[in-house]
Amino acid sequence: MIKILAACGAGVNSSHQIKDALETEMGNRGYEVTADAVMVKDITEEMMAHYDIFTPIAATDLGFDPKIPVIDAGPILYRMPAMAEPVYDQVEEAIKAMK
Repeated sequence: MIKILAACGAGVNSSHQIKDALETEMGNRGYEVTADAVMVKDITEEMMAHYDIFTPIAATDLGFDPKIPVIDAGPILYRMPAMAEPVYDQVEEAIKAMK
């Protein structure tokens, strides 16, 4: 099971859309993933240690360097396949690199 951490400013709307989109698309591609949606301000190194991939809505200064792949998932929110597909491909590549 691949664990993804999705984050946005409020942890309410955008991060949940990213979470749902990634779980659906990666499932369609044959991967078993689960994602959690949180507020960026709540992320700590300890929290991030429990995840395999970090997908923020935009580049974010967390105050530490993540030790997991960081993939900007903001383009998913445009709901345009041409923009979302590269994000899904990056997530898939990160998953493949873990195996």
